[in-house]
Amino acid sequence: MNITVAIQMDHISTIDIDGDSTFVLALEAQKRGYKILHYVPKRLVMRNGDVLAKVEPLTVQREKGNHFQFGEAKEIKLKEVDVVLMRQDPPFDMAYITATHLLEHTQRDTLVVNNPREVRNAPEKLFVTRFPEFLPPTLIGNDREQIRSFRDEHKDIIIKPLYGNGGAGIFHVTEDDENFNTILEMFSETYREPFIVQKYLPAVRDGDKRIILIDGKVAGATNRIPALGEARSNMHVGGQAKKTQLTIKEHEICEAIGPELSSRGLIFVGIDVIGGLLTEINVTSPTGIQEINGFDNTSLESEIWDAIEARL
Repeated sequence: MNITVAIQMDHISTIDIDGDSTFVLALEAQKRGYKILHYVPKRLVMRNGDVLAKVEPLTVQREKGNHFQFGEAKEIKLKEVDVVLMRQDPPFDMAYITATHLLEHTQRDTLVVNNPREVRNAPEKLFVTRFPEFLPPTLIGNDREQIRSFRDEHKDIIIKPLYGNGGAGIFHVTEDDENFNTILEMFSETYREPFIVQKYLPAVRDGDKRIILIDGKVAGATNRIPALGEARSNMHVGGQAKKTQLTIKEHEICEAIGPELSSRGLIFVGIDVIGGLLTEINVTSPTGIQEINGFDNTSLESEIWDAIEARL
C-alpha cells in the first residue's frame, strides 16, 4: 500500500535498536515501502486550526551507531499523512496530554495509533481499575489514614507514582518498615496527584508477564524476572526477559479486556500480569516486541501494521 507514516517519538538517536519497539515498527514500515517521517513532540504545533509538525524523512537499518538517516526537514500538515504513530515515552504529564489533544484534531483525515483520545482517557494505572475482578487489592489516593489502614490490612505493600513509568519511584514497603512515613512524606511533597498503593505480590519473584495485544487479540508474551534484590521487574532496572506461555487465567484476562481495547482504537497495547492478577494496561508507548519476536520466532511489528492497514 502507498502509505505515509509520521512517527512522533523521542529522538531516534537516543534509542537502543536491540530492544526498541518503535525501531522495528519503522523497519517493517520501510520494508513495506511506506514513506516514513520522523519528528519529536516539541515539533508538534497547532496554528490557525491546522496541526503541523516539522518532519524529517527517515530511513533505518539495524546497524549500531548508524541506525538512521534523515532527509531534508520540512513542515507539513499532519492531515496530509495516512498514519501518525504516537510513540514518545511517558511520563504521562501535561505535555503528553496536550499532544493527545492536538493529534485528536487530525483524526478526520489521519489514523492516529493509538487513538489519542483514548490514550488520554486510559492512563496505565487508572484504566486498569475498569477491570476490578482481575486486580490485586488496590488503593488510589494520598490520604495517609487510608494508606496506613491499607498497610495494616495487607502488611506488605507497593507504593508507586500514579503516572510513573519504567519502574521509577516504586517502593516495596513491609509491615515493619520504618521508612513508611518518610516515603509517604516524599510522595506527598513530590507529586500533586494521588499515588497508587497495592498489595505486594510475592509471585513477582517468578516474573511480571508482559502480554502484547494487537487490536484486542493476544499476540505474544514475555516474562520479566526481577534482578536479585529487586522488587521491580522492568527492563530499565535490570529485569531479565524469559520465554513464557500464557496461563488459562491470563487468556481469560485478555479475552475480557480485548474487545474494549479494540473498540477504543487501542491497536498496540501491553498489559502486565503478576501471579494471574492484572497490574497495568500500557497504551502510551508499549514495549516488548523484540523480546517476544526472539523467543517465539514471530514478527509482531508485521501484525501491528496488518492491523493498521485493516483500519485504513
